[in-house]
Amino acid sequence: MSSPKKKVTGIGGIFFKTKDPVEMRSWYEKNLGLVTNEYGSVFEFRQGANPEKKGYLNWSPMGEKTTYFQPSEKEFMINYRVENIEKLVEELKANGVTICDEIETYEYGKFVHIMDPENNKIELWEPIDQSFTDMYEGKTTL
Repeated sequence: MSSPKKKVTGIGGIFFKTKDPVEMRSWYEKNLGLVTNEYGSVFEFRQGANPEKKGYLNWSPMGEKTTYFQPSEKEFMINYRVENIEKLVEELKANGVTICDEIETYEYGKFVHIMDPENNKIELWEPIDQSFTDMYEGKTTL
């Protein structure tokens, strides 16, 4: 019997709107010990299926006027870590899921946005974790 194929492998990011992202980052750094950067904080973890490999999650307060979550009108967006994003998008299209854009590729992975049944915009990310290790080694929230 074959094991089920993986789709989502974890949370890749939590993004939320705030009146003052700079002050919000500062508050979390001062009061909760987050190591912050211009985007928020990068959390480092060990991957459960492969504990010698590092993984990353981005926590990002964004300005309340950001259009990044559109067409969703919600105050937040969740990013999910996925495997084989191209095949997943094909499956999602076949299932009638709204795909908001084309897959985009960056040095740190591939991204695409979809909508769930309640109009929450979701970001799917096939990460290249090594690029985060290269950029943020010693500068993450553990």
